[in-house]
Amino acid sequence: MSERLSVLPTASFPTSPAVEAEPAAAGPSFWQRLQGLLVPLTLIVFWETAVKVDLISAHLMPPPSEIVRTLRDLMADGSLWGHIGVSTLRVLIGFGIGAGLAIIVGALLGLSRRLEALFDPTFQALRAIPSLAWVPLLLLWQGIDESPKITLIAIGAFFPVYLSLVAGIHNADRKLVEVGEMYGLGSLALVRRILLPAALPSLFTGIRTGLSLSWMFLVAAELIAATRGLGYLLTDGRETGRADLVIVAIITLALLGKLSDSLLRWLERRLLAWRDVFGSR
Repeated sequence: MSERLSVLPTASFPTSPAVEAEPAAAGPSFWQRLQGLLVPLTLIVFWETAVKVDLISAHLMPPPSEIVRTLRDLMADGSLWGHIGVSTLRVLIGFGIGAGLAIIVGALLGLSRRLEALFDPTFQALRAIPSLAWVPLLLLWQGIDESPKITLIAIGAFFPVYLSLVAGIHNADRKLVEVGEMYGLGSLALVRRILLPAALPSLFTGIRTGLSLSWMFLVAAELIAATRGLGYLLTDGRETGRADLVIVAIITLALLGKLSDSLLRWLERRLLAWRDVFGSR
């Protein structure tokens, strides 16, 4: 029987174009990236024109040309760089503490149903507390130094990272876990080689969300007797009636948030290049 099979002609089937290997995506082109500037540039032109023709009050909404002058003056005397440095340091420390604790707690609760049943309801209740509601309590506990500011930012970073990591572990493919157990992987090896890699996409989503919330919580944190920082610049502009200062602070926060998120996206693409997903085409 084997001899008869060996002499059978080998059929050759044409390769379907749908299943041919596609080259790796080169990423968006330069012109595709420029498309993202179309909307903000259009808004800036409309904004400048609306102020010039008195459609919008220049006192309440200064034109972009005046905001650029204010930004240039703040950069020239170095005050803006000082505010950026102080705020960035607070965000980095608070985010590092909050995200680090969230990874530890999320891994423990994601791997233990008993711990999750014990602690998760409490975390869900704490997550629903608005950021400003923490301010008076942190002032009572920690005074007006840097500690309450860092703590508030850490609270903002903790919950999205924790939730994403737990969800990522729970959504790991059961078949992969069963294959790992069949090959005799112990608990630590199972976590290191299967569960954590499977949870990495969700974890990066949580980290990006946590970093964005850290910048948001920064403003609330710098309402706690701050004398420097972008949140202080917002308050100073409001108290002195200078809308240009407020808008400069808002734009700076937006640019810093976009820059930090872009760095995390680049890191995510590098570390998760092994994924074969729709977004990688």
